[in-house]
Amino acid sequence: MPTEEVCDGVSAEDDAKKGPDVPFLLEERVKEKVSWKDVLRKKVGKKCSCSSARIKALLVDSIPIVKWLPRYQFKDWIIGDAMSGLIVGILLVPQSIAYSLLAELDPIYGLYTSFFASIIYALLGTSRHISVGMFGVLCLLVGQVVDRELTLAGYPLDTNQTTLGNLNNGTGPVCDRSCYAIMVAATLTFTAGVYQVLMGLLQVGFVSVYLSDSLLSGFATGASLTILTSQIKYFLGLHLPRVQGWGSLIKTWISLFKNLGHTNLCDLVTSVLCLLVLVPTKELNDRFKAKLKAPIPFELFVVIAATLASHFGRFEETYGSNVAGSIPTGFMPPQLPNWSLIPNIAVDAFSIAIVGFAITVSLSEMFAKKHGYMVDPNQEMYAIGFCNIIPSFFCCFTTSAALTKTLVKESTGCQTQISGLITALVLLLVLLVVAPAFYSLQKCVLAVIIVVNLRGALRKFGEIPQMWRVNRVDAIIWLITMATSALVNTELGLLVGVLVSAFCVLGRTQSAQIRQLGQAGDRELFEDLAFYKGLQSLPGVAVFRYEAPIYYANQALFKKSLYRSAGLDPLQEKARRRKLDKQRNQKQCGEDQKQEVDVTTIVYLLQHNSLHTLVIDCSPVLFLDTAGVNALKEVSKDYKGLGVNVLLAQCNPSVIDSLRRGGYYDPKKGTKEIQFHTLSDAVSYAQSLKTHNGDCDTVV
Repeated sequence: MPTEEVCDGVSAEDDAKKGPDVPFLLEERVKEKVSWKDVLRKKVGKKCSCSSARIKALLVDSIPIVKWLPRYQFKDWIIGDAMSGLIVGILLVPQSIAYSLLAELDPIYGLYTSFFASIIYALLGTSRHISVGMFGVLCLLVGQVVDRELTLAGYPLDTNQTTLGNLNNGTGPVCDRSCYAIMVAATLTFTAGVYQVLMGLLQVGFVSVYLSDSLLSGFATGASLTILTSQIKYFLGLHLPRVQGWGSLIKTWISLFKNLGHTNLCDLVTSVLCLLVLVPTKELNDRFKAKLKAPIPFELFVVIAATLASHFGRFEETYGSNVAGSIPTGFMPPQLPNWSLIPNIAVDAFSIAIVGFAITVSLSEMFAKKHGYMVDPNQEMYAIGFCNIIPSFFCCFTTSAALTKTLVKESTGCQTQISGLITALVLLLVLLVVAPAFYSLQKCVLAVIIVVNLRGALRKFGEIPQMWRVNRVDAIIWLITMATSALVNTELGLLVGVLVSAFCVLGRTQSAQIRQLGQAGDRELFEDLAFYKGLQSLPGVAVFRYEAPIYYANQALFKKSLYRSAGLDPLQEKARRRKLDKQRNQKQCGEDQKQEVDVTTIVYLLQHNSLHTLVIDCSPVLFLDTAGVNALKEVSKDYKGLGVNVLLAQCNPSVIDSLRRGGYYDPKKGTKEIQFHTLSDAVSYAQSLKTHNGDCDTVV
């Protein structure tokens, strides 16, 4: 078919005189260059200054109760704080005893832990609502370390016999199993608290943002399965050692099935009866919590009833039931951590510190947002760190915020951490007077309390279909973290969850695609042609958007996606051109062969003649690294070799600065700096470039 050229020479000549459109430009502010030495000197001077105002501000920031207590609205808040503190204190009594069992410690240590944590967080915490105490996942992690160290030290299972004759720990010449267990737990708690305070000093409270809700939820659910499995032996009254190492959940179930024949019927019947009472009553509390002024403490009722039944029925002597044993009153003298244990538990303490901080900050921020106030993540790090360091000298173990008790605290009218001090008073009364009365309480009852409180985490399994529908990436993170925590190793599950989350973020930048944009009529609106109807592509101008930063990991994918979407790969086209030139030079043929080569070349040139400008919308590009700048330079250079201009539009200041420092704008090479603050400016400039060079359409 003959080729006909239609040229609007007059219009081109007139527009050539005018030149291309000049885009609208914003005047940039001139930044004053400040020496890094001056910046450092200013920051150091600010931090190290010593004045009465500075000391007062430091005191208020470090001990928040000094700031809010003088403004306490006694008449309006005291009733709610007193009610919530009393209710939480009553609930904490059975739960503190039960979670001591999970941590492989005597019941009294759980009461100590809840008492000291409530006081210290009330002084140092910035959240008004969270309840700090024992958290099931942390108790599980502490229990695993305690059991491992007991085994390494040579203590037999569940005995109080002295097997080590000389431990230089400040507690005397000998130390029985219970003494060594709390020594390990206290040292672990001290080390975790030191980690948390150091992280607060280094201002790394931001690390909590890397622990997503799906990750924490999956980790808690996986750990809940491990907790559930660890308590089944108490349901059945079996004396089995805690399984250590990877795959402990599966190994524990195998051990349970092998020992079913040794089940203690008294413990089994007690466990079933307690479950039949606690599960429906807990559900009633949840269903009618809007109508109830305070949740009914059924756990305390069950503990009292079970203790009385075990005492008068003589379950320990008659049926061999495993009971809580002697619980002393008062407090033990403070003791130093066992420094020689720190190398053995340093890694475990770090994972416990991260989990405890993440749970505390996530809960405090959630309730602060709900009630309209602010919390300081770094101060929360200090608070939870000292909630571990100081109590570790008084035979306590690791604490963090606890969701269940926090919800109870909020629903019963809590206004400030005065409620935490009232909770501590309730626990103090128990420690000084009531504690010995729980001697006959069966451990299977405590195990039932632990398992019943796992309902919230275990219900997450029913939400998997909804999670999958809402966001498949978050669902995958949840499933992988949960499975690793439960089936492989609890601490490893947290690490795997963090790595999977990071790889998912990287994967999203790797899978980002170039989107071709079209214009909505005459409006200055450009959107995805594949997503919206009624959009128009522009003749001679292709507009694309890349919805990710361009950096070393995805710069090759960016170029590949752009070339594919544009339908013009400069490298392939240049290779074709070199091949045609080579054929022309090598072959000395007749007139017909030469004519055939010329026609082929003409067809090649006409194939992409209509495309003269590529516009890249950089508004979603958050940053560029050196590889990203080089990728854009290569794209511009490659397309320029084919006579196609590349324009960057809507670049943020960070991207513009990277382009300048990376040498993208180089007048010597013909790439002068032209900024386009809107896509319309870039398109108008591109169209004026074509008109300026002569508007000739080729019709084949």
